[in-house]
Amino acid sequence: MSKDQTVVQAYRIMWLYVLFDLPTNTKRERKTAAGFRKMLLKDGFSMLQYSVYIRHCPSKENALVHLKRVEQSIPEKGYVSVLSVTDKQFSQMRNFCGKESDPPPKTPLQMELF
Repeated sequence: MSKDQTVVQAYRIMWLYVLFDLPTNTKRERKTAAGFRKMLLKDGFSMLQYSVYIRHCPSKENALVHLKRVEQSIPEKGYVSVLSVTDKQFSQMRNFCGKESDPPPKTPLQMELF
């Protein structure tokens, strides 16, 4: 892949962030929140923080497919936000644990077929 193609890919590849705050006061609410998290994991999201999940998407069109799945699974109560960023923007993220910095998660190497 040429340098120009790599630069273009950095703007076509997307990352979806799902940030949520769901109630967990009752047994039913806890079950609903757990079901939402399980749906995210089943759909290929990874937990970045407790209520923040991320997913690599090879294109904007693919990101829209996963966005629709999230929208269809939103619980009755609580708040859910979805943010999409390009791979270029994602590469600028810095993670800190205490005073040390961890590099951002690497882009998955395997190709998605669907």
